[in-house]
Amino acid sequence: MTAFLLVPGTFTGGWIWDRVAEHLEQSGATVHAVTLTGLGEEADPVGRVTDLTTHIEDLVRVVDWVDAAETEVVLVGHDYGILPVLGAAARRPDRVSRIVNLDAGLPQDGEPALVIEPDPAVREQAVSLTAEAPYGTDGPGSAVIRPPSAEEWRLRAGSADLSAEDLELLARRAVPHPAGTLVEPLPATGAAHGIPCTGILASGNGSSIELVESLVGMGEPRVQALTRPGVTLVEIPTGHWPMLSAPAELAGVLCRAAAGEGHRVGARATGSPVHLGPFLLDVPERKRERDGRVDLYFPDAEEPRPAVLFVHGGPVAADARPTPRDWPTFAGYGGYVASLGAVGVVLDHRLHGLGDYSTAAEDLAAAIERVRADPRVDGERIALWFFSAGSLLSADWLAAPPTWLRCIAATYPVLAPLPNWPGFGGRFRPVEALGAVGPLPFVLSRVERERAEIDATVEEFLLAAEGTELRLEVIPVPGARHGFEAVDHTDPARLAVQQAVRTVLGHLEG
Repeated sequence: MTAFLLVPGTFTGGWIWDRVAEHLEQSGATVHAVTLTGLGEEADPVGRVTDLTTHIEDLVRVVDWVDAAETEVVLVGHDYGILPVLGAAARRPDRVSRIVNLDAGLPQDGEPALVIEPDPAVREQAVSLTAEAPYGTDGPGSAVIRPPSAEEWRLRAGSADLSAEDLELLARRAVPHPAGTLVEPLPATGAAHGIPCTGILASGNGSSIELVESLVGMGEPRVQALTRPGVTLVEIPTGHWPMLSAPAELAGVLCRAAAGEGHRVGARATGSPVHLGPFLLDVPERKRERDGRVDLYFPDAEEPRPAVLFVHGGPVAADARPTPRDWPTFAGYGGYVASLGAVGVVLDHRLHGLGDYSTAAEDLAAAIERVRADPRVDGERIALWFFSAGSLLSADWLAAPPTWLRCIAATYPVLAPLPNWPGFGGRFRPVEALGAVGPLPFVLSRVERERAEIDATVEEFLLAAEGTELRLEVIPVPGARHGFEAVDHTDPARLAVQQAVRTVLGHLEG
């Protein structure tokens, strides 16, 4: 017999699992829906210190209470709940047969829950409440984060498939969350690493097996653990709360997970990550100048020349090496533009996490100022070229394009925040920035084999552009994938890059 221990995320208690528990029990399983300390609907005593250790101990007590005859103990963590699950599994590795990560992040040993918290308002509250009383004192443990309002629940990432009744339930039953649980690091024991694990990816919240395999191929360190033996992945076509929107389907997926079913991700082949493959065009090597966060590739010209500033995507981990300006793709674009008579500029901005868009925007603004001030650059003829999720940074320039901005380009762009991303307070949304745009050229390179969740943002952008003055030019890239310059060295892909570059340079010469 299998005993499922269901652990909820922030602001919620065991009640959120009621519908799923009913279906699991009908299948013959035993279910224990856990309400962690401080998250019950009865008010807790004022001053109680509640941290991650408290919640780990809550769950350990439940594991110990479960009849030892029920040998298949499956710990299921949703959202924040994955941290107490991992902590309890490390304490009782001999009693836990499988860990199930339900649309949560991948916290590492020694990291706090803030690392995987997608809501900037929650992060800001946790940081603010604990700033004057760092973890380990009595202060943070008794501070609480207010739950979202009804409207905030509706706007939260991953809530699009929730009914009005579900949203009302969340708003009515949500309780304040203890701030100390989000700042205490997960114990760095490593004891849970050998326990089989299944990740349930909510595709309606932007997660997918295809995305995971892409990140593995890029060598992203955080996802490499998903290639270990005993790890499986299952997709569910819902948002972030399938226990509310699709309880029967989730119960079925949990039973499959308990049986060890699911997709297994292969380890990345030895050698360089795919994004470090050679640029698809044969560009003669050209000397570059490095100045702070920018690399500059100058053409053979006496007079000031227009410039194209390339803005990479991300997030890219702060410790990733090489950094994007040294990736063959961006060095290739910079050198290629210079070979055709313009200044190629490649920026290393600090988009290290989804909360870093404001910092990356500051880096971009500083780079533009630096480039325009260079006497070898014609500061009145500048193009900005964005890639992937870096394209969200184009919103500021679409909303109020300066006279020197002659063209914006975007290649395999993300043009609206993905479903499981924060809302950024309305900023960094190119789709919404089109309302006031004038006759600005926009060159969009669209790959045929784009991931569905990203291509949906492109479709949204194209629809929003209708009826505006934006001079939109779409360049299709047949058969190509996201990041195609390093992986799809086909004649159509080469022609698409050449066409995009010459189109952008044409706008700079006009």
